[in-house]
Amino acid sequence: MAMAPSTPPIQTFRKEYRRPDFEVDSVELEFELDPDATVVRSTLKGRRAGAADAPLVLHGEDLTLLSLVLDGRDLPAEDYSRGDDALTIHSVPDTFELRVAVQINPAANTQLSGLYVSSGVFCTQCEAEGFRRITYFPDRPDVMARYRVRIVADAERYPLLLSNGNRVEEGVLEGGKHYAVWEDPFLKPCYLFALVAGDLGHIHDTFTTMGGRVVDLYIYSEHDNVDRLQHAMACLRSAMKWDEDTFGLEYDLDIYNIVAVNDFNMGAMENKSLNVFNASRVLASPDTATDSDYEVIDGVVAHEYFHNWTGNRVTCRDWFQLTLKEGLTVFRDTLYSSDMTSLAVKRIGEVRILRAYQFPEDAGPMAHPIRPESYIAMDNFYTTTVYDKGSEVVGMYRTLLGAEGFRKGMDLYFERHDGQAVTCDDFRAAMADANGVDLDQFERWYSQAGTPEIEAEGRWDADSASYRLQLSQSCRPTPGQTVKEPFHIPVACGLLGAGGRELCGTRVLELREASQEFVFEGIGEEPVPSLLRNFSAPVKLRFGLDHHQLAFLAAHDSDPFNRWEASQTLYQQVLLGLVAAIREGASPSLDESVVEVFEQTLGAEGMDRSLQAFALNLPGERVLGQEMAIVRPGALHRARRLAIRSLASRLQAPLTALYHRLTPSGPYEHTPAEAGRRRLRNLCLGYLSSLETAETIALCRAQFEAADNMTDEIAALNCLASTPGADGEWALDDFYGRWKGVALVVDKWLSVQALADLPDIAERVDALLGHEAFDIRNPNKVRALVRCFAFNQAAFHRADGVGYRWMADRIEELDRLNPQMAARMADAFTQLRRFDLDRQLLMKEQAERLVARAGISKDLFEILTKTLGE
Repeated sequence: MAMAPSTPPIQTFRKEYRRPDFEVDSVELEFELDPDATVVRSTLKGRRAGAADAPLVLHGEDLTLLSLVLDGRDLPAEDYSRGDDALTIHSVPDTFELRVAVQINPAANTQLSGLYVSSGVFCTQCEAEGFRRITYFPDRPDVMARYRVRIVADAERYPLLLSNGNRVEEGVLEGGKHYAVWEDPFLKPCYLFALVAGDLGHIHDTFTTMGGRVVDLYIYSEHDNVDRLQHAMACLRSAMKWDEDTFGLEYDLDIYNIVAVNDFNMGAMENKSLNVFNASRVLASPDTATDSDYEVIDGVVAHEYFHNWTGNRVTCRDWFQLTLKEGLTVFRDTLYSSDMTSLAVKRIGEVRILRAYQFPEDAGPMAHPIRPESYIAMDNFYTTTVYDKGSEVVGMYRTLLGAEGFRKGMDLYFERHDGQAVTCDDFRAAMADANGVDLDQFERWYSQAGTPEIEAEGRWDADSASYRLQLSQSCRPTPGQTVKEPFHIPVACGLLGAGGRELCGTRVLELREASQEFVFEGIGEEPVPSLLRNFSAPVKLRFGLDHHQLAFLAAHDSDPFNRWEASQTLYQQVLLGLVAAIREGASPSLDESVVEVFEQTLGAEGMDRSLQAFALNLPGERVLGQEMAIVRPGALHRARRLAIRSLASRLQAPLTALYHRLTPSGPYEHTPAEAGRRRLRNLCLGYLSSLETAETIALCRAQFEAADNMTDEIAALNCLASTPGADGEWALDDFYGRWKGVALVVDKWLSVQALADLPDIAERVDALLGHEAFDIRNPNKVRALVRCFAFNQAAFHRADGVGYRWMADRIEELDRLNPQMAARMADAFTQLRRFDLDRQLLMKEQAERLVARAGISKDLFEILTKTLGE
């Protein structure tokens, strides 16, 4: 029987929002930094904004109160009250000055929320509710103030002192200390506050804005990592220029700082003018970072910079509006990345993530709209739904309104709301008003959870030379929402004639009703429809195309996304057929249509190499499992492995020939073309390695030993690590011996082992817990080993339940250290009802054990109770 924590968590509801009773106009903070006993003094100048008798409630967690002074008077104990998470002053005047002094222990802060120490460096993470772990404050995003910050620290240990805004003063103090004063002239909520102090190296550059402002750009890291910062700097300058050119948005301060730290719960944080980054999202060099790392760094640097306007200058009224800044900014960074690389490649990458992670979230117990209606722990709603589906929703505005109309809406949004904390409805209103259109129905994307499904039927009439397309939409029930109203869905489509000739170009159909018919005139031959081009909406499309039609689209569709989509749909149909055959005890074989499409794509000339690689990659087990009424991990894994080996065996000669033809002709270059070449070459190696012959193993070893870049080296290591025998062990030992001093590369080594395709992976990851390379207090290590093990479907879902017990033990340990990370690892159990009864019971047993534990955090409690349905 599941047990609640001793103090039941409080659920917060969007419908209960009310404006703050008090506004804070200015905040002065002084920090006397000490790892074990930092003193924080704050001076708040505020005013009443609500009821005349309302008390002043300040949030606070793990704070030792030293003094409390209201308008120059020490407050006696009877004038205020304190709980575990708040301080309440019973009576305050309409305008006031409150001075608060507290002491905190950053070195003991394993939650990595608030002020903490990472590798000897002080840093902060205040989003969503970390500022209350620094000092008492009305910790909500609609309380916006101007900040002045004075930092005092030991000059030798902490020569660098940073905060938001511009540095206005610095100096030397007695006793070997020094200080710096920072002022941020812009209103901001406390979640955007940041502080960094330590001994770090840096690189410097400048950027001249379109208005002529010269901005100093600094990126900081540990001294021995400085040579890996140049890529991030180039990305920052590129993003600043792109935002000016694309949206007319200019940077607004004299300095922009990025700091890389080793211990960070997130990827990065957009604090005004002082971005704090996980080191994995900053550091890059060809020998230590893969092409994917380079691409991710570019996107994340751009994302955090773009937040300067979509998140900082205009921020969220409350945390339910999180997608207002995150979904919008993800969309902006995807536009940027598409311009820097390839629209089609970027689009396919986005949809692969959406289907592998967000669609399952929509179909599970944690399903929520992109604007949630309630939460227990806000940190649990930094989800793929809020971010990635939120981005898709913003993209639909652009599809419906066009690029020009979308820009008009953005301009009006900033004109109306600069310097304000606003809502998703304010953004939608700006889009509608700027373009004179009705977007009321579009609000359902913000209020309804789940993935809509579209059923399509088409009929060509030769007599009238017309094609009639019937589209019907539905959305399955989700927790708390059994009935769904029709969405406003843009469906981009085209019709293809003989040889792939476009019969009507691309049209955007607006599906608003439960069922609608659309008529295409002047269609003189029977077409093959190309629906949902460029994945114009985050939906599941059901359209009964046969293998022949899918193969035709894969070869001829003018829309690159839909060419890829056709091949994936064909592969999916065949793979699910293999699963069924395996379940029935038959001896399955691969359908010839798959071999033909694969061979045709493999031999395509002039095709973008990244698109070619994506089209040759079979759908993953997580994606395939979504199409099964009951997920059968063992049969799924066998079916996909059988298909890979069959393709490799049938097409070994062309795979080998293409692999050799793509051999590099010079040193490593990070360009889209070269990244595509490596992606396709390594995909060929992956197929060939599945044969596990002496010849193919030798090919993997040769690449591993000769590689001059991490992309090729880690690709070969992935192949060898899934090869039984001495070659895999040798490669893992050799890799670790050469890279054990580079933390981010060691994380790759951990991930390779957690994802390897061997029968004893559960035992191997358990042994790695005691390895010097693993530290459960470091989020990157946890993601590399624990999270990746959960993604290894065959290993994690082993029938004996050992994977579930191992994961539950890790979650229990993490919950005592870092509840945010524990809750994120608990996602591994949220899909338990999708599996066979035996696995359901095994997962449920572990989830119930965790939720019954005394002292469980509210973060973990929320995830597990929703998973268990209690």
